[in-house]
Amino acid sequence: MKPTSFLGKLYLIPTTLGEMTPEDVLPHTVKRTIDFIDHYIVENEKTARRFIKSVHPEKKQPELKISVLNKHTEDHEHLSFIQPLLEGQNIGLMSEAGCPGVADPGAVIVKLAHEKGIQVVPLVGPSSILLALMASGMNGQSFAFNGYLPIDKGEKKSALKNFEKLSFEKKQSQLFIETPYRNNKLLEDVLQILQPNTSVCIACDITLPTEYIKTMTVKEWKKQKVDLHNRPCIFIIHKFY
Repeated sequence: MKPTSFLGKLYLIPTTLGEMTPEDVLPHTVKRTIDFIDHYIVENEKTARRFIKSVHPEKKQPELKISVLNKHTEDHEHLSFIQPLLEGQNIGLMSEAGCPGVADPGAVIVKLAHEKGIQVVPLVGPSSILLALMASGMNGQSFAFNGYLPIDKGEKKSALKNFEKLSFEKKQSQLFIETPYRNNKLLEDVLQILQPNTSVCIACDITLPTEYIKTMTVKEWKKQKVDLHNRPCIFIIHKFY
């Protein structure tokens, strides 16, 4: 293994959670970092280039060397992605939205970097998971992010019931997400399956002008009408009593 002084650093670069002015949610550190990095690992090249341009318009796009990491990427490609790090060059890892490595495929690159003795540098930026939890009024001392729920109706019902049980028994708030076009159906399922006194937080379009964050019981939500279609959402549930 090479001495760390001869290796590049892996910078975890946060992005905005939607179409908005980067300066509103990102520190100047992000622009300074992009200034000296030409190698990037991203989920989508087009949106990554657009983001880099919005943060650092002076950055020369033709000089950027971008590797795409998504569900179609083969495991054997990961090592080639970090090769510049092993040659002493820095790499920026970016998520499609928010913080890389959290609910994001970039975690495999971070793991590989640690295995190779490469320094990992996380930068400050918006996390929809933490922002939703902060604004929910639920338990920020003990919580679990569960990712996507099962698509199968029976399995989804079992998962929701289990989360409700865990939240009560462990006093632990349970977070999960859904593909945006299925949000309304998920909310419908949540309100049908969970007990009336279970609290539900819906946090969508976080940091955007259309931001909507509200916590109510299942019973109260049933009296509301909200359209979550194609809006990125975090769902949080907690049965307190």
